[in-house]
Amino acid sequence: QVRLVESGGGLVQPGGSLRLSCAASGSIFSVNAMGWYRQAPGKQRELVAGITSGGMTNYADSVKGRFTISRDNAKNTVYLQMNSLKPEDTAVYYCNADVRSYNLRTSAYWGQGTQVTVSS
Repeated sequence: QVRLVESGGGLVQPGGSLRLSCAASGSIFSVNAMGWYRQAPGKQRELVAGITSGGMTNYADSVKGRFTISRDNAKNTVYLQMNSLKPEDTAVYYCNADVRSYNLRTSAYWGQGTQVTVSS
């Protein structure tokens, strides 16, 4: 079994910064793409940023230039550095990872979500 554990959410004022972390653990042979999604109340879950095992990244237009995704392959951990936060960034942020287990099957896994609230 594979588990994703997120940390780093919280309350921050507009213009502030937060750093989210997500660590994958369990029966892991390799971790392929990893990413961060978010879901605001009454809205669909949307991709915020993604990163391949080779380090290629992509971002939602709404966060380009403000958020940075990175990963530590040795730790099976992905990070999301969020700067210049805006109230519209308020949402539950979810980590996602495509994991190949020791049985060589690849499945997508989700974290439990961490709340980010941007408010004065």
